[in-house]
Amino acid sequence: MQLTGSSGLVPSDTITGNRTRPDAKFFIGSGKVEQIRQSAAAHDADIVIFNHGLSPAQERNLEKEINCRVLDRVGLILDIFSQRARTYEGKLQVELAQLQHLSTRLVRGWSHLERQKGGIGLRGPGETQLETDRRLIGKRIKTIRGRLDKVKSRREQGRRLRRRNNAAVVSLVGYTNAGKSTLFNRLTGADVYCADKLFATLDPTIRKSRLTDELSVLFSDTVGFIRHIPHDLVESFHATLDEIKGANLLLHVIDINDDHRSRIDEVNQVIEELGATAIPQILVFNKIDQAGNGHGNGHAQARTEHGINGSCARAWVSALTGAGIPELERLIHSELG
Repeated sequence: MQLTGSSGLVPSDTITGNRTRPDAKFFIGSGKVEQIRQSAAAHDADIVIFNHGLSPAQERNLEKEINCRVLDRVGLILDIFSQRARTYEGKLQVELAQLQHLSTRLVRGWSHLERQKGGIGLRGPGETQLETDRRLIGKRIKTIRGRLDKVKSRREQGRRLRRRNNAAVVSLVGYTNAGKSTLFNRLTGADVYCADKLFATLDPTIRKSRLTDELSVLFSDTVGFIRHIPHDLVESFHATLDEIKGANLLLHVIDINDDHRSRIDEVNQVIEELGATAIPQILVFNKIDQAGNGHGNGHAQARTEHGINGSCARAWVSALTGAGIPELERLIHSELG
């Protein structure tokens, strides 16, 4: 539901189901297909969203049965990405992710023509169309990768310069909509765009902040993570996520009101894929002003715990109200030592 709302769509109905294994033709059972068809017709729906990945054949079969456009989870995330990207680098990364996703859809979508070997009226066009699509998409992907390599090179030069100047870098990571950008603004005095939406920030931002008279820190805001995000999407944003690998400390921002254990695991999985597990973390439990579990209760009670049972340092804050921020800043200073 959050993904749908973040894309600007207004949900008219939600249908759930359980299956031990996906159906090869529709992903869901025929009875559930009929239920969706009736609901889409009753609500005059423009699009049906599946919270799972669908094969091109499944999308076509569902659209034919439901008489409505069908979009899967990956397609919806890509649509949100395209709305959020603002900078040159962000737009390149989104286009790369879209083309990589589209290339598999086109190849599979035209596979029935690829098998045509001749016959009256059937010689060539299918194979020609398929090869043309492959060549054009492949050429564009190669061009974008080349441009992103240049961006990556410039970022690496910036990281080398920061290392020579002994500048401490703190990267904010976390599940999307956990409040990273709000915390980033609170720590740096910046004015990065914030909204109660998934993937509100796609473009990386770095700001300098003086924690103490002796210590200045470069804070880096990064794209939010989400569960079941395809590897191709993560790969497309490596130019941005590489900022994490150059950090001295990670602020792992967590929405205290969420099922944060599973979301912590999702974020740590991406950090592991990036090869950044050796970088120290502070777990920052955010939004205590909204919590009803003893950490907030509307009074913004903030506390800091360090090295519990050998685990990460922890802090409880409200990026919105500023509660706990001084304690967090002291903890950052302590961790950077």
